[in-house]
Amino acid sequence: MNKLIVLLLVCGLSTGAFAKDFAQYKQERLITKLLKQQVNQQISLKNSISSILTIYPEQVDVVLKVALDEYPSKYKDIMLGAMEAEPVLACEVIEIVLNANVANASEVVSIAVQAEPAYAQEIVNVAALNSPADIENIVRVAILTEPVVSQAVVTNTANSFPDQVLSVLLGAIKAVPEKVSTFVKHTIALFPTDSEAIVTHAVNSSDKKHASKIVDSAIQAGLNEQDAINAAIAGGAKAERFAQNK
Repeated sequence: MNKLIVLLLVCGLSTGAFAKDFAQYKQERLITKLLKQQVNQQISLKNSISSILTIYPEQVDVVLKVALDEYPSKYKDIMLGAMEAEPVLACEVIEIVLNANVANASEVVSIAVQAEPAYAQEIVNVAALNSPADIENIVRVAILTEPVVSQAVVTNTANSFPDQVLSVLLGAIKAVPEKVSTFVKHTIALFPTDSEAIVTHAVNSSDKKHASKIVDSAIQAGLNEQDAINAAIAGGAKAERFAQNK
């Protein structure tokens, strides 16, 4: 009797899984048909994606899967169409595109931030989770694409990935080198125990003309003056520069 119950349960689970897979298959077939019909009618891929998602917003994963399978090289049009239909789906869209491996994280971030700058922080976080080794470049590209969100991106990303704070800082410095002292001040405020490493890294990654401003910002953020100077010298700044300022 117990064996029969187990067998019936297994059969029930198998039937349920099959039904779910079949429903998914039917949904993909429908979306594929709709998409091809629109494209064949000379409707742009971007507009086709947007119109389908306006009707089926809950099917974003299926719509993007079908579109990326059929037109992998046109990922930009697919992304823009999806975000045009539902801007709030920006993070879900880039996650799907990144998992499809049709473009690198930086390119995906650039497209997404340009389309939806209001979601820049969230977009960077999703991309960094997907490609943590590329976090420096992801931050750099996001800030270059939308400089107005630079400090928000640095703060949010550093808080989300504290072990990579120096990479986040470097990406920001490469994007907007003239704001290095501001980035240093805010980053030290977030991670005071890493103050000296932040100063050393910032000086080493910047034009040495910024060294004094970096030190001043670090002091304003709470770092001892001599420690700030020593950290800057460790990063390549000339000791004479600070002697002249005393």
